[in-house]
Amino acid sequence: MRCLLTTSLVAILGLGWTGLALPPQDEKLPPPAPEETEPYKPPPAGKSVEIGNFYLKKKDYPGALSRYQEAVKTDPYYLGGYLGLGKVYEKLAFKGKALKAYRKYLDLLPSAKDALEAKDVQKAVARLEKGIASKGKSSPNAATHR
Repeated sequence: MRCLLTTSLVAILGLGWTGLALPPQDEKLPPPAPEETEPYKPPPAGKSVEIGNFYLKKKDYPGALSRYQEAVKTDPYYLGGYLGLGKVYEKLAFKGKALKAYRKYLDLLPSAKDALEAKDVQKAVARLEKGIASKGKSSPNAATHR
């Protein structure tokens, strides 16, 4: 038995392991996958607003704010971004920024009729203007609220 093992071992070593499926040395391996170097491409403004609305409902105001800001950066004429910004800034007590966002929303509406129909925004603008005017008497930076 010992003789059989020794003979088998010598035979395997003598063959130099040629029976194993090892790649030849001159065969090239595929190049490693390139690292992702493409810059971040934001989603369309509508998708950002949709995600912002989700965060707003969950009361995640910083998350909603970043999505609405992304929306207006992606498309500065997308109404939903400014409406969302107004709502979030108002929730965060940035009255001056909320007022500015609501006004931008109203300015971008396609017609005066649409602006008149945006009653909730008109009410918010009036409420914010009133709040800023009353605070403006006591604080010089109330309109900008930084």
